[in-house]
Amino acid sequence: MTGTIYLSGEEWLIPAALVLLVGLVTVLWSYHKAPTDGRIRGACIGLKTLGLMLLLICLVDPMVSSKRAKRGANLLALVADNSEGLNITDSGARLSRAEILEQTLRTEPNNWQTKLARDFEVKRYAFDSRLNNIDDFAELTFDGPASQLGDSLRTLTRRYRGQPLAGIVMFTDGVATDLKNDLPALTGLPRVYPVVVGEDTPKRDVALGKITPTQTAFEDAPVTITAQVNAIGCKGENITAKLESLNSRGEIGTMVKKKTLPAGESESKLTFHFQVRPAVRGILFYRINVSSSAGKTEATRANNSRVVVIDRGGGPYRVLYVSGRANWEFKFLKRALDEDEQVDLIGLVRIAKKEPKFTFKSRTGEGSNPLFRGFDKDSQDTEDYDKPVLIRLNTRDADELKTGFPAEAKELFEYSAVIVDDLEANFFRPSQHSLLDKYVSERGGGLLMLGGQESFRQGKYERTPIGDLLPIYFDRPSDVTALHDLRLTLTRDGWLQPWVRLRDNESDERRRLTEMTEFISLNRVRGKKPGANVLATVHVKGDSTQHPALVTHKLGRGRVAAILLGDIWRWGLKDAAQHEDMDKAWRQTIRWL
Repeated sequence: MTGTIYLSGEEWLIPAALVLLVGLVTVLWSYHKAPTDGRIRGACIGLKTLGLMLLLICLVDPMVSSKRAKRGANLLALVADNSEGLNITDSGARLSRAEILEQTLRTEPNNWQTKLARDFEVKRYAFDSRLNNIDDFAELTFDGPASQLGDSLRTLTRRYRGQPLAGIVMFTDGVATDLKNDLPALTGLPRVYPVVVGEDTPKRDVALGKITPTQTAFEDAPVTITAQVNAIGCKGENITAKLESLNSRGEIGTMVKKKTLPAGESESKLTFHFQVRPAVRGILFYRINVSSSAGKTEATRANNSRVVVIDRGGGPYRVLYVSGRANWEFKFLKRALDEDEQVDLIGLVRIAKKEPKFTFKSRTGEGSNPLFRGFDKDSQDTEDYDKPVLIRLNTRDADELKTGFPAEAKELFEYSAVIVDDLEANFFRPSQHSLLDKYVSERGGGLLMLGGQESFRQGKYERTPIGDLLPIYFDRPSDVTALHDLRLTLTRDGWLQPWVRLRDNESDERRRLTEMTEFISLNRVRGKKPGANVLATVHVKGDSTQHPALVTHKLGRGRVAAILLGDIWRWGLKDAAQHEDMDKAWRQTIRWL
């Protein structure tokens, strides 16, 4: 509301000034020689002058004019933070921030909200992960998972563009989960009046930060749970973290482990590591609780515990092995995976290639077997004998892989990984090449090619979709001399991959590699593609040249690996210990895949 003063009798302003001047002179002259005390004389002069001024003011008739908005013509937005973070209680405070804000926003007769409603059309909002329109602030629950302050202001900007929004009153503790440094540009938004609740930082609090569960491809490796804890105002105290198991109803079962670390500074960041060995498979739940040894009041206890989900696998995972001939690689691979309850290996092995067609000169263009002529065959496939002979191993039912390698995404995407061994590129139809590309990049499946005599360059995979998936180049190497007595070594990247190693310390792993079987078959390539990792190499005794033996890379959502050795099975023929190592290596590789 704004006001201005104006004179209704403005035409009497000059005469009134003259009368005031004459009257003032007359009063002074009349009391100039009055036989009275000076103080009494001054008081009389002042009173007469004041009376004359009041009479003259009435003559000019001053009036006040004011302007105010029409009731309900303008909008005013009241926006309150409804996030869980307001449940913090500041040091020395009796009430939490949420309780203080709840009292402030309580609607009562003749309070500030009622007075605002007399002049404005009041709109009430609550925000956490999104902005919501509410009728009354009694609906606030303070359980929102985030505080999207910047996004809420942007939403109000869009919602009231072109409308008479007088202002926004924002009730918050100033902690926004979507802002890093400052508010975003809010062009076109009216004035924002923040009402901040709480202090800058809590004086004392123990809070769980990032929690990371880690599982490896090792058969006997435990699950590692790493919990970051922030301790504020707990200098010299011990911070305790407890790991508890939860049953299917979410109730605490047993305490699994308990660890204690000292908080050396007023703001300490502590890291707790827990290792557990779940005895059952499937989805498991644990709860981590943290507390201080002092037991004093904290800003909030809502951040002292959190539930951790562990996925122990929903297997068995189905792996499709497709090979161009029956060989020892499948035999040893199958035996190794039979010991892993999480993996099922399904085999599709070709035992005979296509037979050449016999073309009758008198029947040009005929592609079906003439022996079937005269029989009522609905399917042309039953009459075509120009097909390879395939056998299926460990299939789920009689229909699985009945028509050979899957031709539809629905059928192929059921498998978690595909292994191609000793099989030329022409075995796959162009549509199956493209399907394998989608299988890896979109479905997230794993693809492994083994080094048989018809794999990689010998299988003519260059310039094919499957060849593009592989992490190596197919260019013919400059030196094609036959290699023998190949010894396997791990590269730097290989040492960093737990699924490539078989021992739990470096000295034992180096000893194992020294005693390992020598190989004689290798698919030599020019090198790896950008972004791929060479994890293992082979070299001839007395020659320092390293040839890639195991190369991997990530492609889209999936993983692709190439094992260039063609006789891994020799590893298991030396002795029982080597056979056990080979089996474990296969299991770890397939689990990684």
